[in-house]
Amino acid sequence: MGRVLVIGAGGVSTVAVKKMGFNSDVFSDIMIASRTKSKADRIAAAMNRPGVQTAQVDADRVDELCALFAKFGPDIVVNLALPYQDLSIMDACLRYGVSYLDTANYEPLDEAKYQYSWQWAYKERFEQAGLTAILGCGFDPGVTGVFTAYAAKHHFDTIEYLDIVDCNAGDHHKAFATNFNPEINIREITQRGKYFEQGEWKETDPLSVHRPLNYPGIGPRESYLMYHEELESLVKNFPTIRRARFWMTFGQEYLTHLRVIQNIGMSRIDPVPYNGIEIVPIQFLKAVLPDPGELGADYTGETSIGCRIRGLKNGKELTYYIYNNCSHRDAFVETGAQAVSYTTGVPAMIGAKLFLLGLWKKPGVWNVEEFDPDPFMKELNGQGLPWHETFNSDLEL
Repeated sequence: MGRVLVIGAGGVSTVAVKKMGFNSDVFSDIMIASRTKSKADRIAAAMNRPGVQTAQVDADRVDELCALFAKFGPDIVVNLALPYQDLSIMDACLRYGVSYLDTANYEPLDEAKYQYSWQWAYKERFEQAGLTAILGCGFDPGVTGVFTAYAAKHHFDTIEYLDIVDCNAGDHHKAFATNFNPEINIREITQRGKYFEQGEWKETDPLSVHRPLNYPGIGPRESYLMYHEELESLVKNFPTIRRARFWMTFGQEYLTHLRVIQNIGMSRIDPVPYNGIEIVPIQFLKAVLPDPGELGADYTGETSIGCRIRGLKNGKELTYYIYNNCSHRDAFVETGAQAVSYTTGVPAMIGAKLFLLGLWKKPGVWNVEEFDPDPFMKELNGQGLPWHETFNSDLEL
């Protein structure tokens, strides 16, 4: 039985907390903390179970976080807030003395750049404190790392080529909306692409490399090469990888809206003067776009995310595809959130559960692929994200 404090009250938090409630044999007490307490209250009200508390907290303020930790006494803090706040929450965890888990790596507020080096720098401090920090425990990053570790453990002697493929074939029936925090989503997509090949990182213009890929149960979808954070940790932890890439699908209507947003300056992350005050255009845009947490009711279709891997087993080449398909409608019926939130929130719950059970618990800072993948893979099948695998099929890449 464990006490968990969840920071953040968006769609991912909604899923993670509700799934924690379904696993009450492990999660005895839950606190949801957010800058806007009313959002946390709404999640708690929908839980219909005792032991769920809420609180207001500014996750940028270490003193506030530590005071809240002291009041509640968590065994683990699950960070489902903004990636800008990763370091302040990690600082608070170290100061108070509690383990940590997140789903996305740190990104500075004033620069659209994310990398693990800032969080990896905490490794020795977490080791000395006897605390565990689990990084990137969503789907991508998260499950994709576990999929890779599972493949390496059970099917390959050497992994040489890795392509992570992410398709959202759903329809939210909005003219334009993002499936998670608009500010983070747009910053991520408009960055230069980057992939790893032959020991070095190579860059591309944003969304300039693309091709149609076939997704199980969905069919062909145009897929765009992007940089995604799990590539950084996977090529480090699996040094035999010769090439690692990440692909994501986008519809033409989405890309047209995105291009207009960029052309008129609404994707800017620097402050601009307006009526005697300064506003950040992308933050204003976030305020007027649909809330991703409220897209679920009318969402149809499904997501398909997986890893396409080539390598060697017993001296012979092997191709392997492992993936999950998740229905937006089924996710909403179960949790009140769409599949993109569901596929991130469920793995966050699983990671916290494995920590509380002592299966993913060791001092230091770790990416998910550095733990034993087997208990996580078992939980995926039991918690609503069943996975499928094919061998020696055409991977198209």
